[in-house]
Amino acid sequence: MGVIIIEKKTVKESEVSLGSLMLPEQANILGNVHGGEVMKMMDNTAGIVARRHSRSIVVTARVDELEFHEPIYIGNLVTCCGRLTFVGKSSMEIKVIVKVEDLTKEDEPKVALTAFFTMVALDDNGVPTQVPKLEFATEAERKAFLEGEERYNLYKRKRKM
Repeated sequence: MGVIIIEKKTVKESEVSLGSLMLPEQANILGNVHGGEVMKMMDNTAGIVARRHSRSIVVTARVDELEFHEPIYIGNLVTCCGRLTFVGKSSMEIKVIVKVEDLTKEDEPKVALTAFFTMVALDDNGVPTQVPKLEFATEAERKAFLEGEERYNLYKRKRKM
């Protein structure tokens, strides 16, 4: 059996932003977009980030700290931005920030939702597989990693209880 070398990848290499115009079928009768519609977009964003980093099949293991900050309405442009914050052996934490923009106004986009998604990389047999380590380009990336590591260790302790 040979030695497996896991390279390092930067946060920037796997970042992604996805945008979508909100349509009537995504909303209730008052014109408010369903939270589940936006959560699906967020999950897709996190999945792309994790797949870009790991180059393997990924599944969602946990969604944490999902916070709604601003309402989203029919006709708004929604942009989901995802970036890695922590990488373990086979798991990856991705912070997803959702921005909402009213295209009828000159206002700047507002943060509508934020959440942390934990994705796990799987091999062809559905078994967790090792992912590349994370290389930091900035002090902010290193700080986000340490905060993600704290959350990861907290979840591990909770699971053992």
